[in-house]
Amino acid sequence: MTFAGINVGDVSMKRYEEFQVIGETADFLAVDKPAGLLVHPSKPGGPRTLWDGLRDLLGYELATGGQISIINRLDRETSGLVIVAKNGSAARAAGLAMQRREVHKEYLAMVFGWPDWTESEVEAPILRLGEVAPSQVWLQRAVHPAGAEAKTEFQVLRRVEGARGRFALLRARPLTGRTHQIRVHLAHLGFPVLGDKIYARGEHHYLDFIERGWTEDLAEALWLPRHALHCTKMEIPFDGIAVRWTSPLPADLEKFLISRGSVSIRG
Repeated sequence: MTFAGINVGDVSMKRYEEFQVIGETADFLAVDKPAGLLVHPSKPGGPRTLWDGLRDLLGYELATGGQISIINRLDRETSGLVIVAKNGSAARAAGLAMQRREVHKEYLAMVFGWPDWTESEVEAPILRLGEVAPSQVWLQRAVHPAGAEAKTEFQVLRRVEGARGRFALLRARPLTGRTHQIRVHLAHLGFPVLGDKIYARGEHHYLDFIERGWTEDLAEALWLPRHALHCTKMEIPFDGIAVRWTSPLPADLEKFLISRGSVSIRG
């Protein structure tokens, strides 16, 4: 954990059933959400979610007038940092900072192919595909002139030659906050995220997964059972200082990166 630019170490990290606590201040809690864990309940009687775990963890705060306000939401298959405001003042400050685009986020992504650039900035509007074209997946997004403003910066960290082909590790910095923004922009560039059932190699993979679960055919096409996207850094301004947290590439993605790469070229 880093507070006001000063690293105070990770000795306070604690692992709970559903997630890991990265660090905590009087106003914020940072947790590391694993892939597969929903942030919020989607239906009554559904599986436990991050929200359920936070409610249990912060029971004292809730009982003494505090609150749980999740600042950034991650897709179910996306892993990484989720920041929680524990009181109204912190929630309001974080909300205003989000509106002013003062909350800085970084992600790590593994993509099919080798980008022929080291850094790239994508400014391409995004909307729900079903608004302009037929789509069997309601949540599917697409780049379209009628969409909302969306801007992402990318940097290649490593290019890897694996047994199945080439892939790369990228850093992504979303400057806006559209649904599926990083995944849509990477697919738009021609370098979709490994394991992405919607945007990598056809939406039919998502439909196949819903119907039959993870299969050998999906593994052959997508390589990973979840999309390789991880929120690695969050920074929020609060009371005149920058509160920052970081989370390294999780074990499943790190293992894939090491085990599948016979040749690794940085940059």
